[in-house]
Amino acid sequence: MQLDIYRRPEPEHKLSYLAVPAGQPIPQEADNVDWRLVATATELDVHQPLTEYGIDDASHQIEEKGYAITSVTHQVEAGD
Repeated sequence: MQLDIYRRPEPEHKLSYLAVPAGQPIPQEADNVDWRLVATATELDVHQPLTEYGIDDASHQIEEKGYAITSVTHQVEAGD
C-alpha cells in the first residue's frame, strides 16, 4: 500500500509517525500543526509491523481510523 508518512517531535528527543493512504489528507482528529511530511507515496506492507516508524498493526489502524500512528510506548529515538 502506498502511504504518505508524517513525523512530529515528542518530548525526550523522540519522534512519532503518522501513516495515511497516499494522497489522502490527515483525518481531522489526528490533524496537528506539528506533523511534517517526510515521505510521499511510499510503498509499505501494512500487514507487517512498520518498525522503522514504531507503528504496530498498521492495516487494522488504517481500516479502523483511516490512518496509523506510532504508539506512545513505541516512539522512535530522534536521529535513528
